[in-house]
Amino acid sequence: MTETTIQKNLFSKIYTTLKQALQGDESFDYTAGSIKKAVILLAIPMVLEMMMESVFALVDLYFVGHLEHSSFAIQTVGLTESVLTIIYSIDIGLSMAATAVVARRIGEKDPVAAAKAGMQAIVIAFVLSVFLSIFGIIYAKDILLLMGASADAAEHGFRYTQIMIGSSLSITLLFLINGIFRGAGNAAIAMKSLWIANICNIILCPILINGFAEIPALGLLGAAIATTTGRSIGVLYQIYHLFYGNGVLKIKMSYLLPDFKQINALVKIAAPGVLQFVIASCSWIFLAQLVATTGGDHGSAGYQTALRIMMFFILPAWGLSNAAATLVGQNLGAKQIERAEKSVYTTAKYNVIFMATIMIITLCFGEYIISFFTNDEMVKTIAVEALQIMSIGFIFYGIGMVLINTFNGAGDTWTPTGINFFGFWLFQIPLAFVLAKHFNMGPKGVFIAIPVAETAITLAGIFFYKKGKWKRVQV
Repeated sequence: MTETTIQKNLFSKIYTTLKQALQGDESFDYTAGSIKKAVILLAIPMVLEMMMESVFALVDLYFVGHLEHSSFAIQTVGLTESVLTIIYSIDIGLSMAATAVVARRIGEKDPVAAAKAGMQAIVIAFVLSVFLSIFGIIYAKDILLLMGASADAAEHGFRYTQIMIGSSLSITLLFLINGIFRGAGNAAIAMKSLWIANICNIILCPILINGFAEIPALGLLGAAIATTTGRSIGVLYQIYHLFYGNGVLKIKMSYLLPDFKQINALVKIAAPGVLQFVIASCSWIFLAQLVATTGGDHGSAGYQTALRIMMFFILPAWGLSNAAATLVGQNLGAKQIERAEKSVYTTAKYNVIFMATIMIITLCFGEYIISFFTNDEMVKTIAVEALQIMSIGFIFYGIGMVLINTFNGAGDTWTPTGINFFGFWLFQIPLAFVLAKHFNMGPKGVFIAIPVAETAITLAGIFFYKKGKWKRVQV
């Protein structure tokens, strides 16, 4: 066989795999065949999905960063996003439980039980979202003030916060239904729903923020309306494919009737999962408040700008690590423990390569990246410093994400919950406080505490992974 023929065959193989990943193929058996191909088929749409999730905040940040009183607007977007991480934590916990149970049932070749479990997760999400929305609408201004925003900034931005928290149902369903699809092995649908949602957001943001023709300029309020509308359209796309799609999951309306036995089983997995991410989210909220009180409006805006950009890079890595959750869940369901372990190793290797590349980019080009999102020199200076310090731990972040998804995909949600509690609340928060206040380092002390704590958390994750409790969990 000639070298030209080999190259053509290789190109054809790569093209076929990419096409299969982007189109979605639930017929592929993730419990057999090439592990590398399995990771790639799941990782490509999952990475693109998470990139699109991170684009929501960046699009808002870009357009509001060029408004008058941009420091108020950036601070409002950032602080609201920090509070939304609590909602994201609940969503991720539910989504993770749905992924674990659906993947386990698919691995056991029981798609009907998988479909029923997914629908019961939606029932739980609906009830929780109603309470969260009401709370956010009533207490939006108080939330911003509690987070460290100045009275002027809170007055300027509380309507944005009301809409964003008030639309928590669309956020929750977007996360949760994607988790159901990922558990079934169809990450492409999850990816496409985020693409649709983001395209709508990107189109609507400049129109509603700056005005167009007869549409008035709504400023910061327009950003909230655009984002909520985009997410809602993405959810409608998901719902259509749940009920009318051709995948392995066949949904019936009767599956939405409360099944308290199934709900109880999901809650047992989701509760520590939610707690796991709430612990991390509350840590980030404390850090945001610490930066706001020690660095003022410009310090807070700079930190929030750097954090949004960091999340843009980290969320794709989280998407790649999500492949471990699906593969571990399905292979444990198929009683293939060794294959589950190999899946974790392969996913971690790819994530380390990705995060090492991103670390180099942010260290070398951080100033240029920040300059694109704000024209305020004081905000820019703090944001560059924050981004470059936090990026030092990117490789450890990448490994830690895979381990978290391994535990969660296996249904072992208590292990990462314990790791997060000690790593964030008993280590990161005290360290940030001491550096910022006692050593008078201000925001820089907070920036330093982040990669130090994340590295410690990853090392703890490696220790517990090797102990192997995750292999024996029943869901």
